[in-house]
Amino acid sequence: MNSLRKYVAEFIGTFVLVFFACGTACVVGCSPNFGTGYLLTALAFGLVIVAMAYSIGNVSGCHINPAVSIAMLVSRKLSIVDFIGYIVAQFAGAIAGAAALMGILGVDSGLGANALYQEDIVMSLVIECILTFVFVLAILGVTSKPEYSSVAGVVIGLTLTLVHILGIAFTGTSVNPARSFGPALFLSVFGENPDALGNVWVFIVGPLVGGVLAALVYMFLAGGKKKDAE
Repeated sequence: MNSLRKYVAEFIGTFVLVFFACGTACVVGCSPNFGTGYLLTALAFGLVIVAMAYSIGNVSGCHINPAVSIAMLVSRKLSIVDFIGYIVAQFAGAIAGAAALMGILGVDSGLGANALYQEDIVMSLVIECILTFVFVLAILGVTSKPEYSSVAGVVIGLTLTLVHILGIAFTGTSVNPARSFGPALFLSVFGENPDALGNVWVFIVGPLVGGVLAALVYMFLAGGKKKDAE
C-alpha cells in the first residue's frame, strides 16, 4: 500500500508538471524574443516543483522525473522495484497531463513539446545532458542532509527555473523524459508533427545520461568529503 501511495503521488506530480508548466508555455509562449513569456514559462516549471515538493515530497520524494529517479537508483536511495513503479507512474502522469492540455488548448498549441536544437541531434543530447546534470546534482546535494529539508523544495524549484532560463532557447528544456514524451505522443498521433515522437528519444536519453552522471559525480564528491573528514 505504501508503494502504491508513492506511485499515485508521482502520477499526480508529473500530471501537474505537464499540465501547468507545459500549459503555461502554450499560453504565454516561450520564444527568447519575448522575455516575459520566456521567464513565465521558466518560472512555471520551477514553481510546480516547489508546490509539489511541499505537498507530495513527504510521500514519494517528489521525483516526478525519470532522470531524478535513475539518479536515486544509482545512488542506492531507490530500489529497482520502486524505480520501475516510479517510471511507469511518471510517464502515465505526463501522458494524462498532455491529454488534458490537448483537450483544453488543442493539439495546435504545441503542448509545450521539445524540439531539436538547429536539427542537431548530437548538440541537443549534449545540451540536455548538461542541463540535467546541473539540475540533478543540485537535488542530490540539497537532499543529502536532513537540515536542508525545509529549503529543499525552494532550491530544487529555483534550479529548475535556472536551467529553463538557459535551455528554453535551445531545446525548450526537457531534463525530464516523461515531460517530453507526453506532449510528443499527442503531437505525433493527433497533430501535424510526426517527427515529434521520432525525436523524443533524444529527450529521454540525454536527461537519463545526465542524471546518471550527476549521481556518479556526487557520490565521488560526497565520498571524498567523508574521507577527508575522517
